[in-house]
Amino acid sequence: MEALTSVLPITAIVLILGFTLAPMPTGTLTLFLMGALLLIVGMGLFSLGAEMSMMPMGEGVGQEVVRPGRLLKMIPVCFLIGVVITIAEPDLQVLARQVPAVPDLVLILTVAAGVGIFLVVALLRTKCNISLRWMLIAGYALVFLLAFFVPRDFLAVAFDSGGVTTGPITVPFIMALGLGMASVRTDKHNETDSFGIVALCSIGPILATMVLGLCYNPSSVDYVPFSVPNVPTTKDVGRQFATGFPTYIKEVVMGLLPILILFLVFQLVFLKLARRSLLRIGVGVVYTFVGLVLFLTGVNVGFMPAGNFIGKEIAKLPYNWILIPLGMLVGCFIVEAEPAVYVLNRQVEELTGGAIPRKAMGLALSIGVAISLGLAMTRVLTGVSILWFVIPGYALAIGLTFVTPKVFTAIAFDSGGVASGPMAATFLIPFAMGACEQLGGNILTDAFGIVAMVAMTPLIMIQLLGLMYERKSRKDSGTPAEAALSDEIIDYGEYTNYGEVSS
Repeated sequence: MEALTSVLPITAIVLILGFTLAPMPTGTLTLFLMGALLLIVGMGLFSLGAEMSMMPMGEGVGQEVVRPGRLLKMIPVCFLIGVVITIAEPDLQVLARQVPAVPDLVLILTVAAGVGIFLVVALLRTKCNISLRWMLIAGYALVFLLAFFVPRDFLAVAFDSGGVTTGPITVPFIMALGLGMASVRTDKHNETDSFGIVALCSIGPILATMVLGLCYNPSSVDYVPFSVPNVPTTKDVGRQFATGFPTYIKEVVMGLLPILILFLVFQLVFLKLARRSLLRIGVGVVYTFVGLVLFLTGVNVGFMPAGNFIGKEIAKLPYNWILIPLGMLVGCFIVEAEPAVYVLNRQVEELTGGAIPRKAMGLALSIGVAISLGLAMTRVLTGVSILWFVIPGYALAIGLTFVTPKVFTAIAFDSGGVASGPMAATFLIPFAMGACEQLGGNILTDAFGIVAMVAMTPLIMIQLLGLMYERKSRKDSGTPAEAALSDEIIDYGEYTNYGEVSS
């Protein structure tokens, strides 16, 4: 039911556009409807599987990584974890294929190294109890310093790389890894410090890709033009999905396999979980696998062509300024269909004992992504540099960290990476590329960067939600939000079987 209510709104919007402003060929419409069906089933299975397997695995590994006396040994292990779980991230593969001027493997390894380095930074932050605020300030200051030296055509790709690395495979595991790391500490901020690891792992790829742009310095950064497949009959529709399934089965296997191998090594050496817990995790892995295959096949085969086609058709209209409000409408609902958003909202609600409800998080994310799509469509129409948006946007987000409760700051910067998942990579990028191509704009500078915009605005909206919560807490009880929230965070006790709470 949750998957159904998440996917139906964006499906309805695309159908309405297909019957009014952007009439779609019957084959493209059929592809989209089949994709929507796969999305609903896949997202439901993935959410269940992530809860049963990815979260317990990540938490178990996280707890062992920060055990006393293991820090020096675990730094290379942590780096390796970041690299292996990033290399096979489907969203990163999509981005790499779009930029053939740089070999796919070079870009993927560069981004993976960035995630690995900043996962080590996150480990040291948790172990040494370093303020997330100052780490974010230092990280983004370096990003914007390098931005002035990076080739203009490479800039938007670099910012997009920070969003696509935090996809459906990596987010549940990394978030649970942070939860496990923080749970070993006994101070009062250990629960709130479980957030922020996704935020730090989103900075690494941006910096690494910028350094690649400076060192590699390709003479011209090109992209792969998108073509809507010709599917005149239902048999052709079936052939498209039949061709897609083996591809995404391979991608999901390659994505899950490193995590499973890593967990098995920790299980044999450190964890020693009971057979019942391992069986539950194994069933969860199967759910996760099937769900992700269905989800990725649905968005790539069904949603990608629809997004590109609608973008082109609306850009043809004499009143193409309508791209801005329509983009905002699409952004408002498409974030609800991101599988990792469900994981984040669920974890936030559970860890805060309902003090930050899922509905409030969902509303703040929807508003944030709607604004980001409005700004992205403005860029497509005008060709304004992405720096005019991301510099003041991140400056505002970092400025808010000085007045927002710490837990909201960490959640906000995590939510930016979570919101920019496979729906952004496979629907919004083709949508922007289609509109930009039709308008005769520069695809690399005007259409790319949409993922970065989607990752930016939630940072502001979630922190504004924190300020509202703080004001309400003071009005109701005269207690600052930080103290009120710490009282409401539930005590999980000891996790005896990584997923089963002891009485």
